[in-house]
Amino acid sequence: MRLECVVRTHVGCRRKINEDSLLARSDHGLWAVADGMGGHDAGEVASALLVDMLAADLEQAPLAARIAAAQSALADANERLVAMAQTSDEPRTIGSTIVLLAMDAYAFCCLWAGDSRAYLVRRGAIQQLTRDHSLVQQLVDSGDLDREEAAQHPNANVITRAVGAAPELALDQLEGELRSGDVFLLASDGLTRLVSDDEILKELKASDLESAAERLLDTCLKRKAPDNVTFIIVKLG
Repeated sequence: MRLECVVRTHVGCRRKINEDSLLARSDHGLWAVADGMGGHDAGEVASALLVDMLAADLEQAPLAARIAAAQSALADANERLVAMAQTSDEPRTIGSTIVLLAMDAYAFCCLWAGDSRAYLVRRGAIQQLTRDHSLVQQLVDSGDLDREEAAQHPNANVITRAVGAAPELALDQLEGELRSGDVFLLASDGLTRLVSDDEILKELKASDLESAAERLLDTCLKRKAPDNVTFIIVKLG
């Protein structure tokens, strides 16, 4: 299976530190984006720890085994982050979102916690594979907000799940079959809050992924990118 992968990460227009981290290992069929929890302590430390621990466990193995290894690595990272937070005299959280994509020649699997997202473009249509663990998503699910209102909600940055946020880590998981021409996008909310699904689809349908990535990043920067922007695009030949 031929793969094409491009990545981008940028501090944005307002932040001084990039608290996002990414892992792109096409040779092992594993990609991940982690977004250190904004407004909390050491977000950049948390996201980097997740990526480092995922990379440390990489090996050539069946998809199910690689997913199990990733789950174990993230559980260990969660334990470390909770312990780090407890070393302070003041209550605090050191955490990070995670969205991970793994695949073999026939299937893919996503793991996630938080509001970093995975998308799939297939046959000219875009599908959000992940479901945000966030306050506004809960309000949408309950019928108290529609999607348009959610995007502008003052608490849009409040997440309800993350690695390091609780003693026990809960990850959501989704599997599916691969098809030739599939395009996946993993992204922190620094991209998805500023660029609509339709705009993402327009760019991911392009044949030149490097140019598409540049246009997505440029769009965020032109819109004053208040947060860090990180994303990975993976296309199957």
